Amino acid sequence: MQKTSAWPLSQLCVALIVYASLYPFDQWRDQGIESWAFLTAPWPKYWTGFDVASNVLGYAPLGFFLTLSAMRTGRRWRAVSWSTAAAALLSFSMEALQSYLPARVPSQTDFLLNTLGAWLGACVASALEQMGGLYRWSQFKSRWFVRDAHMGLVLIALWPVALLFPVAVPLGLGQVWERVEDTLTSAFEASPFEDWIPLRGFELEPLLPGAELLCVVLGFLIPSLLGFAVIRQRWQRVAYLMLVGVFALAMSALSAALSYGPSHAWTWLDLPVMLGLGVGAALALGFVLASGRLCLAFLMLALLVQQSVLNQSPESAYFAQTLQTWEQGRFIRFHGLVQWLGWLWPYAALVFALTRLGRERQSER
Repeated sequence: MQKTSAWPLSQLCVALIVYASLYPFDQWRDQGIESWAFLTAPWPKYWTGFDVASNVLGYAPLGFFLTLSAMRTGRRWRAVSWSTAAAALLSFSMEALQSYLPARVPSQTDFLLNTLGAWLGACVASALEQMGGLYRWSQFKSRWFVRDAHMGLVLIALWPVALLFPVAVPLGLGQVWERVEDTLTSAFEASPFEDWIPLRGFELEPLLPGAELLCVVLGFLIPSLLGFAVIRQRWQRVAYLMLVGVFALAMSALSAALSYGPSHAWTWLDLPVMLGLGVGAALALGFVLASGRLCLAFLMLALLVQQSVLNQSPESAYFAQTLQTWEQGRFIRFHGLVQWLGWLWPYAALVFALTRLGRERQSER
């Protein structure tokens, strides 16, 4: 089960569902009702198509990936049944826990729609297997990717989603240390551990144009090197590089449209950014002939340099206001799904590169 990308993706779905279901995680208290009382509560008087779609689609990927994982070790009908049951149990647990959150309202309608979504996702996975889609994917995977590339494929699949979270610099994922420092300072203020918090000895300064250009270049180079580390052939790497460019443009434009409105979808694509994308693509082309190990080494270097530069600059006041729109306004649920991806994706890629390099060294001994 651990040898397929579907398993880690299913666990990611679980984490995102838990986050979205229990956000904002505060004001927990016993409201004097049984946690399972929602099962016998009256049906809601008002509901919208968005509510139905979000509840069904929110659990469909979980049922899909759980079934893909389960079919590796069991029969198709059993995989569908167990995956649906596991998703239903998760949904029941989330609705039950929401009874302790005043800001959330548990509902048997949500529970049923979540279970339906998981079952539909499981059925889609079963149908793909029956039609030979999974076999063809396995064949494609063996032709394109090196052995044990599943975690790399998960990171590649998550990179476009991570780009949906607003960033101060295009493709500049992982700018989180200022928030971490502020959170730790607030949490341990006036406590015995206050002096333990490591504080920077300098004031953060806005990025210079050259530093922004460097971050864009590395932001394009990093996913390219990640793919090159697990892709077999040179021409396949070139095709993948073209996909990186397409997703970099498309997802960044979608993020800008969601943040500032459709009319501002391409305002981020100014001359320095286009120059950075061009330089990043040119540098990536230079690694098409490189070995996977060399790509991993330069991937680590690129990640460390980009994070060092990004996290030595503060968030602008205008950008902070944009984040509040996501975190407190109409994007509150969507924000919960992509915020952590935008923050943690570079560090997960760094761990992947370190782990894979270490594994390759051990295999040579």
